[in-house]
Amino acid sequence: MVSTRFEVSSSPPIRYPKSIFFIISNEFSERFNYYGMRTVLALYLTQKLNYDDDTATVIYHIFTSLAYFFPLMGAILADSFLGKFKTILYLSIVYCIGSALIAMGAIPPLNLPATSMTVIGLLFIAVGSGGIKPCVSAFGGDQFKLPEQAVQLAKFFSLFYFAINAGSLISTTLTPILREDIHCFNETDCFSLAFGVPAVLMIVSILVFACGKSMYSIKKPAGNMVVLVFKCIGNALSTKVKEQDENPRSHWLDYAEMKYGRQIVQDIKSLMKILVLYIPLPVFWALFDQQGSRWTFQATRMNGEIGAFTIKPDQMQVINPLLILAFIPFFEGLVYPVLEKVGIRTPLQKLSFGGILAGAAFVLSGFVEIALDETNAVMPTPMESQLRIYNGLPCDYHFKSEIPNFNNFTVQSIGTFEAIHVNTMQNTTFRFTAETTESFCVKANMSNISGTFYLNPGNAVSYFISQKGSKVNLLEYADSPEKDKRGLPRVRILANIKTAKKVLLKNSWNTDAQYNVSLNTYDQFSVADGEYDLYSDNGTRKIASVKLELGGVYTVILHEVLENEFKLQRHTVTPSNSLHMLWLVPQYVVITAGEVMFSITGLQFSYSQAPESMKSVIQAFWLLTVAIGNMLVVFIAEAKFVESQSVEFFLFAVLMFLDMALFMILAARYHYTEEDGKDIETGDMKKPDIDKMDDVPSKLDQGPLEKGLEAPKAAYTNEAYRED
Repeated sequence: MVSTRFEVSSSPPIRYPKSIFFIISNEFSERFNYYGMRTVLALYLTQKLNYDDDTATVIYHIFTSLAYFFPLMGAILADSFLGKFKTILYLSIVYCIGSALIAMGAIPPLNLPATSMTVIGLLFIAVGSGGIKPCVSAFGGDQFKLPEQAVQLAKFFSLFYFAINAGSLISTTLTPILREDIHCFNETDCFSLAFGVPAVLMIVSILVFACGKSMYSIKKPAGNMVVLVFKCIGNALSTKVKEQDENPRSHWLDYAEMKYGRQIVQDIKSLMKILVLYIPLPVFWALFDQQGSRWTFQATRMNGEIGAFTIKPDQMQVINPLLILAFIPFFEGLVYPVLEKVGIRTPLQKLSFGGILAGAAFVLSGFVEIALDETNAVMPTPMESQLRIYNGLPCDYHFKSEIPNFNNFTVQSIGTFEAIHVNTMQNTTFRFTAETTESFCVKANMSNISGTFYLNPGNAVSYFISQKGSKVNLLEYADSPEKDKRGLPRVRILANIKTAKKVLLKNSWNTDAQYNVSLNTYDQFSVADGEYDLYSDNGTRKIASVKLELGGVYTVILHEVLENEFKLQRHTVTPSNSLHMLWLVPQYVVITAGEVMFSITGLQFSYSQAPESMKSVIQAFWLLTVAIGNMLVVFIAEAKFVESQSVEFFLFAVLMFLDMALFMILAARYHYTEEDGKDIETGDMKKPDIDKMDDVPSKLDQGPLEKGLEAPKAAYTNEAYRED
C-alpha cells in the first residue's frame, strides 16, 4: 500500500511597508503648512501689507486657483518625466522656499520687501503644493503589492486621509492663536510666527521624507493618461480636417481610431459626456472658497467674545472641517434616506441640491452683511466731507456758520457736534463764530471764538476746543471713522489738562495691555479691547476709567475740572462690533451641508461613470473646476459690479441658483452607465474591484475635502471619505 503525503506550503504574510511613516508625515506637514498659511493669509494681506479687501480677495483666490491648477502639471511631470519620488522631493523644496519667503518677509526688523516676497512665496507654494498633490497618495499606494496587500492598502488610505484632516484641523485652529495671542517685535500680533511654524515643520518633513528613500518602492514613469487624451483629441481634430470629405465618420473622435484604437476613443467619448456636466461646477467652488476671504473679512467686523474666550475671525474657518466629521455619517444614515422618500435619489439630484444649499448659504451671508452695515463706518464720498467739533472746556458754545444746513448749532461742554455729510462741491471753506455766556469762560476771556473751517473732500476733519494759556484754542486735525482692520478698538485722547503731559492706559482685563499716551499729539491708535483705567503721575494716580469695545472708533475727552480732579467723556465715532460672530455659524452649516452633497456625491458619480482608463483624467478635470471657480471670484471682485458687499453676496447666490438650473437641464439629458446589472440611477454605487486598482494611473486629490480623488479605491473599499 502506497501512502501519499501532500504538503501545502503557504507564503509568509507580507509585512506592512515601513516607508509609509515617511510618506504620511510628509502629507501631514504639507497640509498643516498649506491650511495654516491660508487661514491667516487674507488678514495678513490687509493688516500688514495694507491691501484693501477687494485686492486681498483677488490675491487670495489667484493663489488658490493656481494651487488647484498645478496638480495637472505635477501629474504630467511625475508620470512622464521625473517619477513620483523625485517630483515630491523637488517640489517640496520649492514649497519650503515659498513658505520661508513669506515667513521672513513678515519679520519687521529684517526690513525686507514683504509684499514682493509674499507674492513670490505664494507662487512657489502654489507650484509646490499643487505639484505634489497628485503624487503623494499614489506614491504611498506604490509601496504595496496587490492584490496580496489590498487590506493593508485600504488601511493606508484611511491613515492618509486622517493625516490630511489632522494637519488641516490643527493648523486652522493653531495659526490664528500664534498670529494674535503672541506678541513679537513690539507688535500686537505675530504673523511671522504664524507663517514660520508651518514652514519649519515642512522643512523637517522633507528631511524625514528623504531619509526613507532606501525603503521606498520607486517605479519608473510610465506615461500620463491626461497627455494621451489631449494627444488623441488633437489627432482626431487634425485628421478630421484632412479626411472629413473623403472619409466621413459618425463622430469626430472616430478619426483618431486608426492611431489610438477603438477602446481609447470610446473611453474618451464617455469622458466627454461627463465633462459636459462639469461646465456649471466652478460656480460652486467660487462660493465655497470665499470662506477664507470674504467670510473672514466679514468676521473681522463682528464680536467674538464668549465669556473669557474670544473667537478670532480666521478661526471661524475651523467650523467647516469639524462639521464635515459630523455630517458625512449623519447624511449617510439619516439625510439621504429622507431625501430618497421625497424623490431625491440619483447622484446628480443630490449634487444639484448641494449647489442650491451653497446659494442659500450666501443668502444668509447677505442678510448678516445687511445687519453689519448698521455698525460700519460712514465714510465721506469724494464730493463731501465730515466735520466733528469736540469741546474740552466747561462751557457750552453756540456756533453760527456758513455750512449748508448747519448754520446754527451748539457744542456742549465735554460734548461733540457731528456733520457727517457736508457737501463740498461748491465750497470747502466755511467761516464761523462761536460764543458762550457762561461765567467761567467769560471771566477767563474765552467767551468768543471765530475763524474758518477748512474741509477736505473725501475726508474727515475734526476740531478740538481747549484752553491754551489764557486763551481759547481751536485745534484742527485729520480724522478717520474707519475701523481697525484687525477688529480692535481705535481711540484718540483729547485732553485739556494742566498737571500732566502723559497718561497710562491699563487694561483691567489684560494686564499685558498697557499704553503710554502723550497728551500733546492727539494721535489715533488701536488697543486691545476691555475696561481701561487711566493713570497720571507715571502710573501712580488713577484719574478715570473708560471701556473700549471691539471694532469701535472712539474719541475720549479728558478735562481737568479742578487741580487733580478730572472728568472723562467717551464719544463713539463708529459703533463697536455689536453683532456676534456666532451669527456666521448658520451659513457655515449650510455651505458644509452643500459641500457634503456636492463634492462627495460628485466624486462618487464621476468615478463610477468614468471608464477605467479615464478615472485619473476625470479627477484632473474635477480639480480644474476648483481652479476656474476661484478665478470667477477674481473676475467679480475686479469688475466691481456692485459697491455693497451684501449685494455681492446676493449676486453670488443668484448666480449659483441659475447655475444649478443649467446643471439640472444638462443632468436630465445624461444617461447613467450601468455596471454589472446595477443601474446607477438607483443611487447604488458599484464599488471598484480592488484587484484591478493597480492598473489605474496616478490619482489627483480632490481639494477642499481632500478625499476620494487621489485614491478612490480607498474611498470605496474602506469608505475612507467618512474619516474626513
